Amino acid sequence: MAHRWKNDLTRADVTPYSSYMNRRQLLAGGAALGLGAIAGPGMAATDLEPNSWEEITTYNNFYEFGTGKDDPARHAHQMTTTPWSIEIGRLVDRPGTYDFADIISEMTIEERIYRFRCVEAWSMVVPWNGFELADLLNMAGVKDGAKYVAFETLLRAEEMPGLRYPVIEWPYVEGLRLDEAMHPLTMMATGIYGRPIPKQNGAPIRLVVPWKYGFKSIKSIVKITLTEDEPPTSWNKYSAREYGFYSNVNPNVNHPRWSQAEERRIGGGLFAKKEPTLMFNGYEAEVAALYDGMDLAKFH
Repeated sequence: MAHRWKNDLTRADVTPYSSYMNRRQLLAGGAALGLGAIAGPGMAATDLEPNSWEEITTYNNFYEFGTGKDDPARHAHQMTTTPWSIEIGRLVDRPGTYDFADIISEMTIEERIYRFRCVEAWSMVVPWNGFELADLLNMAGVKDGAKYVAFETLLRAEEMPGLRYPVIEWPYVEGLRLDEAMHPLTMMATGIYGRPIPKQNGAPIRLVVPWKYGFKSIKSIVKITLTEDEPPTSWNKYSAREYGFYSNVNPNVNHPRWSQAEERRIGGGLFAKKEPTLMFNGYEAEVAALYDGMDLAKFH
């Protein structure tokens, strides 16, 4: 059973799903997804502007389908997502290939409304459906000695036209420290707005780590490896000076080529006033203790 966590975002901060179906229909559809309790108590709405389904699903980075923001929405339909499995191995008690449907059958799917902050200094708010990564890792059994969790994205050149271009080294890989991976905020998303997650957003299953820049939330995962050593990560391999292993949202540490102090909220228009970026993307109270004693400028 997933843990409860404090949430200051509500449906007032995202476009109401009534644009597509009423609340009763959402819950009915959620039953088919295994949608369980809605996470987070009812809180006062923030002053965030709403994001629409169209914005969430048409403004994406998924370089396997191209480097344009609309390329994933135009090309990701080519990706086959059924059947789907995830290989989980190394420092686990029950290594093996886990069928996606079998994973979902063991999980309680929740809705979580999270801020999403890209390293490119744009942001949005997304109502994810999914489960805590910790529940999946516990299913496989974490062995003593495991300190990190590595992830790998699907690599299928015949379905991913962006792989023709060596933008970064393929396949896309990412990683977390084990305590980050086991944190209650860290989730595996399988849906958005109560519907199965679109391919351009990382179908059928992706990572979401809301206090880190978006590129850490790896999409379309096919492999998870528990390791003793810090795993390589794609953008860090591309430029360690620009993209640290941790990549926590930190308005006080600029990207070498632009400031991270402010962000442009998607949906506000090209000339909309920028908003101040929050430390740890607004999740400081929940996650700051993970980094006690660390120099957050050095371990960026």
